[in-house]
Amino acid sequence: MSFCSKCGSQVDGQFCQKCGTPVGAPAHPAAAPPPPPPPYQQPAAPPPGQYYQPPAAPPPPGSYYQQPGQPPPPPPATGGGLTENAAAALCYLFGLISGILFLVLEPYNKNRTVRFHAFQSIFLSVVLIAVEIVLAILFRVMLQVLPYSLWFLISLISLVVWLAFLVLWILLMVKAYQNQKLVIPVIGPLAEKQA
Repeated sequence: MSFCSKCGSQVDGQFCQKCGTPVGAPAHPAAAPPPPPPPYQQPAAPPPGQYYQPPAAPPPPGSYYQQPGQPPPPPPATGGGLTENAAAALCYLFGLISGILFLVLEPYNKNRTVRFHAFQSIFLSVVLIAVEIVLAILFRVMLQVLPYSLWFLISLISLVVWLAFLVLWILLMVKAYQNQKLVIPVIGPLAEKQA
């Protein structure tokens, strides 16, 4: 007499009367054996002259990290709602006025980067005003001494000076917005000391 391999009851014939399993058939189909584990591979050796650096641990969940080749993340917003780079770029927008404004406003006057850009904007505006006064006096004198036919040359010099200041102004705003610090000679180190 045989017993069912699935339920264990007595079997008379070729099939179990309780569960219907054929006698002599295994209760569960044989599972395929698991594949053998891959052979251990030694990590590739670093090129000569370089040290092996193990792979970095993954960043903690919820943290922001920079992948290689990606732009830097935007800086966190300050208390007033503007990011640091936007506030730094706005320091140059109206020159002297916006520079003073960002030195007075509460959340921005404590940020060292914004203070640097505000002072640099103020100093650049003062230099621009001084250059304008000197050029105005120089041009008045030159107009008195030189004939009126050279007035075109004098106005061309004035236009070049203004275009140079305009390009510098736009460049400073763009670099500040990109979180890059462009230090103007003479003016920049003074601004760094004040910030």
